[in-house]
Amino acid sequence: MHKKFVTNIGILLFLNLLIKPFWIFGIEREVQHVVGDANYGEYFALFNFSFLLNIFLDFGITNFNNKNIAQNNHLLTKHFPRLFVLKLALAVIYIIATIIIGVFINYDIRLTKLLLVLGFNQFLISMVLYLRSNLLGLHLFKIDSIVSVLDRVIMIAICAVVLWGNIFDVEMDVMFFVYTQTAGYFLTALIAFFIVVSKAEFLKLNWSFPFSLMILKKSFPFAVLVLLMTFYNRIDAVMLERMLDDGASQAGIYAKGYRFLDATNMIAYLFSVILLPTFSRMIKYRESVEQLVKLSFTLLGSLAILVAAGCCFYSGELMQLLYPTDNTEQTAQIFGALMCCFIATSTTYVFGTLLTANGNLKELNIIAGSGMLINICLNLILIPHYSAFGSAVASLITQVLTGFAQVLMVQHKFKFRVNYRLLVTLAIFVIGVIAFNYFSKYVSANWMINFAVMIFASGVWAFTIRLLSVKSMVRILKYG
Repeated sequence: MHKKFVTNIGILLFLNLLIKPFWIFGIEREVQHVVGDANYGEYFALFNFSFLLNIFLDFGITNFNNKNIAQNNHLLTKHFPRLFVLKLALAVIYIIATIIIGVFINYDIRLTKLLLVLGFNQFLISMVLYLRSNLLGLHLFKIDSIVSVLDRVIMIAICAVVLWGNIFDVEMDVMFFVYTQTAGYFLTALIAFFIVVSKAEFLKLNWSFPFSLMILKKSFPFAVLVLLMTFYNRIDAVMLERMLDDGASQAGIYAKGYRFLDATNMIAYLFSVILLPTFSRMIKYRESVEQLVKLSFTLLGSLAILVAAGCCFYSGELMQLLYPTDNTEQTAQIFGALMCCFIATSTTYVFGTLLTANGNLKELNIIAGSGMLINICLNLILIPHYSAFGSAVASLITQVLTGFAQVLMVQHKFKFRVNYRLLVTLAIFVIGVIAFNYFSKYVSANWMINFAVMIFASGVWAFTIRLLSVKSMVRILKYG
């Protein structure tokens, strides 16, 4: 069973790391170059805005369903027709609420139209995730791995033809880009729907108010957590676009720096996919999770430190590589600040996942609610003075504070002893990585060679000071 689990997780990681970075750096980057910072900034702000009310789309149903179907496969036929109808009802509430709030904050007809399509896309994304939860519950891991990247494959194919194919007389603009996403999500949802239906063997969809109320009550704490975390992770671009005269352009510049953080966070998220069921099982059987927390935090944390430091020291070169025709000074500054967030978010994906597995949703909601208030206040203060860079700093401060709070909460709940040896080793690693970044700048005239030297030296350094070891990396796989 362990070997099968690790193999399937490996397939999931491989497919996602193969497809999604190409979408982010190949397609999204090229689309922004074609449509311009201002137009893309409007899209990016509205895309983030469409995330804010995601609580109405899912309400924790996907999380509940994943666990429920995994434990009781026979309930798929009974629950699927009711949950599917409930998802449709929640989608109507979400679309109406999103449009009303959009009108309230003065989105014009053009932006409201774009927001409507983006909202529909969010519904399709939520539906795909719900359908995938059934596949995961049935342990159809290989099928789920394919479905997890199918939408991006479809979008990449369409956008690549338009951007580089020169076959059809179609011009890439923001609306076409959004409609491409609609096509990808819709086809993926349709395929996933028929796969689940073939397993469920249900006759007709039906609505049950008592059943829906029971589900919503059970999933409410998780839904609130998702809402609060979405706000402090996604509201930056929305506030930028609304608060400044050149807000659309500033949101576009912010998107350039955020793009790389989004890609690296995907690695941390996929890492948490392994940790959540593992922590849950160990807690259920009263096994100590301390060693696994140490191993996972060391592995993900050392990667985050290396990535964040490298992106700070080489921010100008990396931004010039991605956006060669732009003035990259402001983008590089924003990029450096945002990439430091990766250390904090990596911490969250380990310690927050442990708290979730332990059922400490009340504590997580308090931390997330505090993070949301801090982020909004900091943005209100910093954006008028520092524009997009102010939002990056606000995000960094918020992520650091919430990550640190989760570490303290885990310490309080699990009574872990303070591992001074690990803390000292991490500090030595940080000093070494900073030194390697500084001196690597003088290795040659080619910054790419210097960057590669820095990565190699930092990797060797991690093993030299015994922060990482081959034995520990093998051991963390055995927990799967």
